[in-house]
Amino acid sequence: MESRPLTAPEQRAWEGWRRMQAGLASQLNRQLLHRAGLSEADFVILDALLGAPDHRLRALALRCEVQWEKSRLSHQLARMQHRGLVVREECVEDSRGAVVRLTGAGQAAVRAAAAHRTEMIRSYLLDLLTPAQLDALAGISAAVLARLAEEDPHRRALADLADDRP
Repeated sequence: MESRPLTAPEQRAWEGWRRMQAGLASQLNRQLLHRAGLSEADFVILDALLGAPDHRLRALALRCEVQWEKSRLSHQLARMQHRGLVVREECVEDSRGAVVRLTGAGQAAVRAAAAHRTEMIRSYLLDLLTPAQLDALAGISAAVLARLAEEDPHRRALADLADDRP
């Protein structure tokens, strides 16, 4: 495969996106910790469990949902379990698997943090964009997720979800 260097506009776009993504993630994490006592990682897991049937998911399904490596999820869950936000239970269908369940404390924490997180997403991203820019961002996201799904079957379901969202 022949490598093509990035053009100046491509380099600006890439660097802008990379810096924006890192800065936005860092700011959201800091603000969420300050306002709600949850990290962005905590919130992502709790929110996935909140939307799951009976507020529980198999660990593998949760890992696919949050798109994390197994070790990262395991360490994060251990910290959250220690804080009483989640519990790990044995999977009755498969003794090798585990189920992660949201506790009452986890439900209260994610619900309390949701409004703060939404406010921050609006303040630092969505309210800054025109309707055309929002549509472009949604289209860009769908195109990138679709391309990633071509090479990673675990991402296919996520690309399908992106296509289904309004």
